[in-house]
Amino acid sequence: MAKKTTYKTLNGLVSRFRSELNDSDYILLFAHNGIGKTRTSMEFKDKGKRTNNGDGDTLYFNAFTEDLFVWDNDLIGDTDRHIKLTTSSNFFSGFQTLALEEKIFAYLERYATYDFRFDYDNSKVIFSKNEKNPTYHPNNGQPEYITKHNVKVSRGEENLFKWCFYLTLCELAIEDEDGTGPYNWVKYFYIDDPISSLDDNNAIAVATDLISLMKKSNGKIKAVISTHHSLFYNVLWNELRGEKTKRYFLYKDKDSNFTVQVTDDTPYFHHVALLSELKTAADRNLVYSYHFNALRSILEKTASFFGKKDIRFCLEGIQDEILFNRALNLLSHGRYSIYQPVELADDNKKLFKDILDDFITKYGFEILQLT
Repeated sequence: MAKKTTYKTLNGLVSRFRSELNDSDYILLFAHNGIGKTRTSMEFKDKGKRTNNGDGDTLYFNAFTEDLFVWDNDLIGDTDRHIKLTTSSNFFSGFQTLALEEKIFAYLERYATYDFRFDYDNSKVIFSKNEKNPTYHPNNGQPEYITKHNVKVSRGEENLFKWCFYLTLCELAIEDEDGTGPYNWVKYFYIDDPISSLDDNNAIAVATDLISLMKKSNGKIKAVISTHHSLFYNVLWNELRGEKTKRYFLYKDKDSNFTVQVTDDTPYFHHVALLSELKTAADRNLVYSYHFNALRSILEKTASFFGKKDIRFCLEGIQDEILFNRALNLLSHGRYSIYQPVELADDNKKLFKDILDDFITKYGFEILQLT
């Protein structure tokens, strides 16, 4: 069993993280939603302020960071849509003095096709997009595309802009060699789930670009990166292999204490965490339709790990192998929402428990005790 440590408060947890960053450059943290990743990032930031007599030392990216960018949709005129920047925050300490557009766009163009500009006097961001000209015809002299300004970008595009803005600030902090720049106060980066609303391709791109930038720091600025996104975590885990990195799984135990467990042995530790959640649901007899989807996903990944193409490999040799395969194929298909869960009938609950228990026994998983 991997080494684990339990803390009653987030203060104790972040004290450990800050201490470990004296000798390490990175901490990677995998945790499911609802465990307290965002609260951990804010406690880390607040502890820095308490330690430094009110002065911050952490440039963070989390849900609170995203709230610093506020949409004005011009509900009256429906034409002047833009984002207002909350420039009273230390996050924007270099906004008025530095030309940020070019640096931000250098990141943004890797992920998106829209453009933007700053209105520095009014602390606004204005977006524009090239759209197909509805009047275009090859012979009528009209342009094929027209540029529309003051457009509202999608949620995913908006999140990418915020993320690229943050990467630019990280770059400024890293490149401040003489310590006189507007981000000379930054000693730590704390990044929590920067890949919301992104597809897997962009999640991989964001992870690799982030690590490329972090490595430029060469230990000058330490970083904590937390996520619930398994693919994003795996990319980070592999990209930082061999670096001075601590890797943890964060969860709450049965007493609601915060527990961190080392995940150095494999980047796929989150599958054990998911198995623990499924086992907890089974023990409480609260098994829903989407639990079969999650179980099938684990079996698919396990089969893939062994180079096999079918989940039947995972059940070979089990007494009810044929029945279990049929059940997984029938009950794991369909669009089941965790927000509108359908509880299974008792006979299907028993099937789920039997498949889960036999799978865990066959591969010798040691299951964590979660809340």
